[in-house]
Amino acid sequence: MSSPTPRTVLITGGAGGIGQGIARAFIAAGDHVVLADRDADAVTSAASELGATPLPLDITDAAAVASAFSSLSEPSGVDVLVNNAGILSVHGAVTELTPEAYRSILDVNVVGTFTVTQAFARHRIAAGGGGAIVNISSIGGRQPTPGMGAYESSKAAVDSVTRWSAIELAAHGIRVNAVAPGPVLTPMLEMGMPEGSPAREAWSSRIPLGDLAKISDIAPAVVFLAGASHITGVSLAVDGGQLLT
Repeated sequence: MSSPTPRTVLITGGAGGIGQGIARAFIAAGDHVVLADRDADAVTSAASELGATPLPLDITDAAAVASAFSSLSEPSGVDVLVNNAGILSVHGAVTELTPEAYRSILDVNVVGTFTVTQAFARHRIAAGGGGAIVNISSIGGRQPTPGMGAYESSKAAVDSVTRWSAIELAAHGIRVNAVAPGPVLTPMLEMGMPEGSPAREAWSSRIPLGDLAKISDIAPAVVFLAGASHITGVSLAVDGGQLLT
């Protein structure tokens, strides 16, 4: 469904599979998409293919984030922020993981999300308020998996940042929500867990609807929350019912 008035949507982590899938959904709705990613070559290529605007950006660099929003202030600014950027680079048991490794994932997934959220909020308040943020969280923030505690605790923090931002920014008409997927069949994950493989079957057996989510299952939830004018502070699970088990 098309937006009544085209919006400018900034999607971080835009060069990845989920970021591109979200971008396609907003573009199909008639919106203008700005794809941000720290990989300049990848985001430029993805934006060219999709018909979006590329924005090389490291979300852990607060000065660069502030500068990006300043550059996007004209002609109409950014209406919707999708905090999709995140890393799943650290695995380890609680007795083995080093503080340095743990800190590396928190810096991107939590501090990075906060940094872009803060810059967007200042941007929208300066423009008179309004706008929406959709964070990409994970059901891992609520359902632990051994060895994935660093990532999962970072996503629990993203849910907390979502609620914190929602209650404080409501007075400015800025809504903040999150989409919390279960495992998603990105191209990389499909390569590592092809259909019929034991690993894929093990994950699927935990999901009442029978399989992992496709990227096309995640994007509609993001577009919905971006436009749901009376919903804020929600973390919507898109997990095939995995949290029910």
